[in-house]
Amino acid sequence: MDFINDGGRVSLKELKLPEDLKKLSLRQCRYLCTEIRNLLISTVSKNGGHLASNLGVVELTIAIHRNFDSPDDKIIWDVGHQSYVHKILTGRLDKFSTIRQENGISGFPKPEESVHDVCISGHSSTSVSVACGMAEAMRLQNKDNYAVAVIGDGAMTGGLFYEGMNNGGKELKSNLIVILNDNNMSISKSVGSLEKYLTRLRNTEKYMRTKRKVEQNLYHIPIVGVKMARGIKSAKDTLKSAMLERTMFEDMGFIYLGPVNGHNLSELEQVIHVAKSYHRPVLIHVNTTKGKGYLPAEKNPGEYHGISKFDVVSGNPEVSVSECYSTVFGKELTSLAEKDDRICAITAAMKYGTGLQFFAEKFPERFYDVGIAEQHAVTFAGGLASMGNIPVFAVYSTFLQRSYDQLVHDIAIGGLHIVLGVDRAGIVGEDGETHQGLFDVPMLSTIPNTTIYSPAGYEELKLCMKKAIYANNGLVAVRYPRGAEEISFNEDFLNTDYIFMKNGSDTLLVSYGRIYNEVYKAQTLLNSDGTVCDRLKLTKIFPLRREIIDEMKNYKRIIFFEESVGSGSISEKTGFMLAESGYCGSYSRVAVEGFVKQAKVKSSLSQLGLSCEKIADYVRRKIINAQT
Repeated sequence: MDFINDGGRVSLKELKLPEDLKKLSLRQCRYLCTEIRNLLISTVSKNGGHLASNLGVVELTIAIHRNFDSPDDKIIWDVGHQSYVHKILTGRLDKFSTIRQENGISGFPKPEESVHDVCISGHSSTSVSVACGMAEAMRLQNKDNYAVAVIGDGAMTGGLFYEGMNNGGKELKSNLIVILNDNNMSISKSVGSLEKYLTRLRNTEKYMRTKRKVEQNLYHIPIVGVKMARGIKSAKDTLKSAMLERTMFEDMGFIYLGPVNGHNLSELEQVIHVAKSYHRPVLIHVNTTKGKGYLPAEKNPGEYHGISKFDVVSGNPEVSVSECYSTVFGKELTSLAEKDDRICAITAAMKYGTGLQFFAEKFPERFYDVGIAEQHAVTFAGGLASMGNIPVFAVYSTFLQRSYDQLVHDIAIGGLHIVLGVDRAGIVGEDGETHQGLFDVPMLSTIPNTTIYSPAGYEELKLCMKKAIYANNGLVAVRYPRGAEEISFNEDFLNTDYIFMKNGSDTLLVSYGRIYNEVYKAQTLLNSDGTVCDRLKLTKIFPLRREIIDEMKNYKRIIFFEESVGSGSISEKTGFMLAESGYCGSYSRVAVEGFVKQAKVKSSLSQLGLSCEKIADYVRRKIINAQT
C-alpha cells in the first residue's frame, strides 16, 4: 500500500488492523497515537467509561501489536478497563462508538467479541496467572508463541499477582512476558511500601536511557564496537551483581528490563525485542502517564478513571450529582466517627468511589487504603476488631466476592464484629457482567451469624449504619445501590426492620432496597384497574424473623421481587421457610438468573422484570391466572 510505504500520515480507517501496524514507520504510528487519543476522548465524553487509563497506554498498545502476533500470541489485559485501544486496533474500530452501550461492545475484554480478547478481565491482578497457564499450554503444544500480561502498578497490590509471579518465574520455562504499566496510580493514588519501591525503580529511568544510547553508539563503531559493547556490559553486570540489590522481580526468577518511557515507541520496541529473545519469563517495567494527552485527565487521573459523560472542552461532567448513596454513606460514617474513636474506615483503592474521602480527610489516622487487596482488607479488619475497634470496610459488591474465605475463616468463625458497606449492590449498568452486584446476598447469607441490611433511601441508610455498628454483633453488611436516591413512596419506615402495608388484599408483594420503590410505583399502576395488593418491605433482610413468615402465611398469594441472583437469594430462602411452616398458598418470585450484560440500569431492570411496569404486568397475570 503506497500510503503506508511513503511514510506519510495515515488514518485508522485506511488500515487493516492489527496487521498493517507492522508496515508503518514510527512517524506514522505517532500520527495514529494522536488520532486514537482524540477518538478516546470523543467517545468516552459521550458514553462515559474509563478514560485516563486508556490515554496512558496508547503507545504501549501500538508497540505490543507491532511486535507480537495476536491472536497467536496471547495478550492479557489487567485490569481490562485499559483495553479500549486494544479493541480499536483489533477490528472493532467501526463499533467503538457503541462501547459500554446496550448491544454494543464491552468496556472489558470479552472473548465472544473477538479472538484477540483471550479472557474475560474485569477484576484486577489475574493476568499473570492466566498468562502462566497459557504460556505453559503453548509450550506443551510445541507452539513458539508468547503470553503477554499487561498489568498496572495498582493491580500489583493484589496477592494473586505474586502467586502468579512466584509460579511463573521459578517453575516455568515458557515464553512468558509481564509488562508492568507503572503510572503511579491504581484508581485512587497508589499507597504503601510497594509504591515506594516502584518510585525507587522509576528513578533509574534516566540511567537506563543513557545506558541504551551509549550501547547504541558503541555498536555503530566499525570492527571493535560490538566487542566493546559486550565487554562493557559484562563488566557492568559483574559490578552490579556484586554491589547492587537485585529487584524483587529478579528474585522471583524473572529477567527484569527497564524502566523505559512508555510514550516512546522506539524505546518500547527495543525493549520488547530484547524480551522476546530470552524465551523465558521476563518483566518489562514501563513508565506511563495516566490521562496522557488530555490535560484535565492528566491533572485529575482519579476523577477520569471511570467518568460519566463530560464536556470535552471544559472537562466538566454533563450531570453532577451532589449526593448519592456512596457520599451519604461516607458522610454519615464520618459523623459517627466524630463521637466514637473506635470506628475505623478501610478501602481497597476506592476512596472516592466509596465516599470515604470525607472520613480520610477528617480522620487520616483511622483511615486505611490497603490497595487492591480485598482479602487483606477483611482480615486486617478482623485484626482491628479483635483489639476492640469497629472497622468498616466499604467495598463494591462485585469486589467483595474476592474475600469470601476471609469473611468465613477470619471473621465469622471467631465471632468478630466488622461492618461491610456493600456499595454498588444490584444492577450497576454499563460495566456489565463483571461488575454487577448480584452475588453478595447469596454469598453473605451462607455465613452463620451474619446480618444483612438493605435500605431503600438515604435516611434508612443512615439508620442501618447505626444499627450495623451498635445494635449487632458479628459480621454485618449494609448494602445499597449505585447512584442517587429515587423514592416515590411516602411511608415512614424508620426504626423498623420490616413493615406490612395492609390494604385488605389477599395478595402480598414483597421486596427490599431499591426495588421496593418499583413495587410501590407498580401498586399505583395496579390501582388504576382496581387491583389492590398488600406490601411487605424488608430492611433487615437476613436473617428473617419467624414472625414475618407467620404473618405472610395469612395471604393467599405471595410474590417476591428481588434484585439479586435467584439461587441462594432471600426470596428463595423465604420460599423454603414458608414451605417448612406448612404454607399452602401460591408463592412466586422474580429474581435475576445468569449474568447481566451492559445496559443502562433502567433498561436492565425492565428486561429482568423488575421495573414498575413489568412488576405490575406480572402481578396482573398471576391474579388473572388464579381466577381462571
